[in-house]
Amino acid sequence: MNRLQQAVVLCGGLGTRLHPYTDHVPKPMILCNGKPFLWYLLQQLYEQRINRFVLLTGYLAEKIESYFGDGSSWGWEIQYSEGPVEWDTGKRIWEAREEIDDQFLLLYSDNFTPFPLDKVIALHEKNQSSLTFMIAPKKPGNINLNKAGIVQKYNNNRSDKSLDYVEIGYMIVEKDQTLAFYETPECSFSSILKKMAAQHQISAWIQRDAYHSISDPERWKKTEEYLKPKKIILIDRDGVINKKAPRGGYVTKWEYFSWIDETREAMKTLAQKGFEFIVISNQAGLERGMLDYDELEKIHHKMKGEIQKDGVKILDIYVCPHHWNDNCDCRKPKPGMLFQASKEYLFRLDRSIFIGDDPRDCQAAEKAGCSSVFIGEVVKLKNLRKEEWPIYSSRTLTDAVSVILKHYSLSKGNII
Repeated sequence: MNRLQQAVVLCGGLGTRLHPYTDHVPKPMILCNGKPFLWYLLQQLYEQRINRFVLLTGYLAEKIESYFGDGSSWGWEIQYSEGPVEWDTGKRIWEAREEIDDQFLLLYSDNFTPFPLDKVIALHEKNQSSLTFMIAPKKPGNINLNKAGIVQKYNNNRSDKSLDYVEIGYMIVEKDQTLAFYETPECSFSSILKKMAAQHQISAWIQRDAYHSISDPERWKKTEEYLKPKKIILIDRDGVINKKAPRGGYVTKWEYFSWIDETREAMKTLAQKGFEFIVISNQAGLERGMLDYDELEKIHHKMKGEIQKDGVKILDIYVCPHHWNDNCDCRKPKPGMLFQASKEYLFRLDRSIFIGDDPRDCQAAEKAGCSSVFIGEVVKLKNLRKEEWPIYSSRTLTDAVSVILKHYSLSKGNII
């Protein structure tokens, strides 16, 4: 059983960049699709078995407490530690130290990203760090890492242009080890992070998926769109939508493209329920010179046009053209194309399904935090790790339709 049972959320700031929206409501209570942004953060943690929260409130604290109460309406347990608006983040954590577990998860209240809790815990335990946070590539940043994932430098004002990561605001914290870096309670928590980094006490999990924020009006609106439930299904092409070319070959012209009838019928059924599709496909033949870019474009134009006649909308087609030895970030089983699709179409991968016919599709889905459905012979999956296994496997996509509909209709999907 993990020691990590509690999350602490910094909720006390003024949210000045969201003025005038925060004149009468604290930033964490800004609405996204009719719910406070803070609700999405707490629900995300609840889905990963954390249901005890300490909210560190300040500005308009009563607005937060009056909405959430003790949290029991959602199956949560909420405590509050309220302090003056003037308190800095380090002070808020210090004053709540008696209510905080020996190990806890610390969150900012304005960022959201898919959060692979078990993987971050594993890294934290492996490195025996005092603190482990999630970071994202960004320049200018405020973090420098070594190859082992240990933070070498933390610059809270981002003045060093050589730093190329930023922390997102999800942190596993060892309380006593972290509080030992306090010289005075009157401090920002970023100043504590700077001291801890100087002593190599921080590990970092690199988040390749996009993170979303409500820090200003423009980002808030994008985040609201991202959090909106969507009926988007990711799907492989060769072997799922169309019949594969002979081994070692590629479908090089439209004349050689042959639909898999069961898939086309299943996509039609799902489209009638409001689903749209994004195709994710490895096409190494492009760089190998066995497949022409213009011909591939013609194939996809024809494919989209033909299936649109059935009422099926393919939003986009993502293709990795690289050879398997190129070590790119997009070729499955790497999840790069899934991350790109999520970023561009603003949908949650942790609420989505990727349909494929190759174990690499299942692996890419797992790396992206996405569920998968496998079409084909189950024996092909024998070498997958437990966490990479699909939620369902069948010979045809038609057989999987009911499972897909059920997945999206559950509370996590809540869209059917």
